[in-house]
Amino acid sequence: MLTEIPVEQLKDVVNDCAQVLLAETGIDRPPVDALLMAERLGLVVAQDQQSDVRARFVRVGQPHRAARGTILLADDPRPERRHWAIAHEIGEFTVHRVFGELGIERSDIAAGEREQMANHLANALLLPFEWFRADGFAVDWDLFELKQIYSTASHELIARRMLAMSPAVIVTLFDQGKCVWRKSNVLRRSPPLVPAESRTWQVARETCQPAQYECRDLPEGLRDVRCWPVHEPGWQREILRTALEDW
Repeated sequence: MLTEIPVEQLKDVVNDCAQVLLAETGIDRPPVDALLMAERLGLVVAQDQQSDVRARFVRVGQPHRAARGTILLADDPRPERRHWAIAHEIGEFTVHRVFGELGIERSDIAAGEREQMANHLANALLLPFEWFRADGFAVDWDLFELKQIYSTASHELIARRMLAMSPAVIVTLFDQGKCVWRKSNVLRRSPPLVPAESRTWQVARETCQPAQYECRDLPEGLRDVRCWPVHEPGWQREILRTALEDW
């Protein structure tokens, strides 16, 4: 069903629904506190020590009382993962709004489509489109500065959200010295790394500091190449952002 809807229309509806939810819960600036949003929507968030998934949505009722929406949250040391898990379950709880705006009946929604839409809605809640776009331009899409503003979102989530914005880019994520994914918001298939990108990545990886390639030496078609190291004990991750010439 979702494949029949134009991508831009789908994005607009998701972003609009997320903005309405933010307004309803009185959240008017980043960072977005998913726990606070859940509570203001009347949901209960409780720890679930036995769960093998990050979170799940259930309805818990008592005799003679209506069942109340409850998010059971697994114990996770990373706050960004907890916020994402809650945001996803909020997406599950409110995804009917998106489908309603799209004119899709509940009976026509496949389980996978509901899950997919909940993910899109969670992204739009933690990184609201208009806010993120304005802040991105304000800090020239610096990943670390955006992470300071949107502290409840992970570095990877922020990097992926860059692909929903208008500047033409390629974003690449490396884990432990290997390319895990490489995506563009304008190219159907991302080309292999060019030397300028490889060198910028290596500098960031070796120095553990953000790196930028000298603009005057960039190959044709590239406007800017920057890389940010997201390193922690026992694990090295780097995120590379390649800005392309205007399309």
